[in-house]
Amino acid sequence: MGRWEKFRARLLSGEQDRNIAFNDLIGYLQYIGMTLRIRGSHHIFTGKQAVGVILNLQPLPDGMAKPYQVKQVRDMVKRYFSGEAND
Repeated sequence: MGRWEKFRARLLSGEQDRNIAFNDLIGYLQYIGMTLRIRGSHHIFTGKQAVGVILNLQPLPDGMAKPYQVKQVRDMVKRYFSGEAND
């Protein structure tokens, strides 16, 4: 099992929302094909497969992802990327 498959399992479990590094979260979103645009501290993701979904993410001061934003990513992954082999 590769790095992003392990990360996906952690993300989808929902048990570690407070322990997800922000850089891992944005790396995974790029891995599954989301497009990144940065405006200051805002990391804005859009994607062709996730039509109409815009994720606006910001890191916490300690470099971790905000738990409610991790949940938003999890919900989006479950909805749009549940059946893909490469996500």
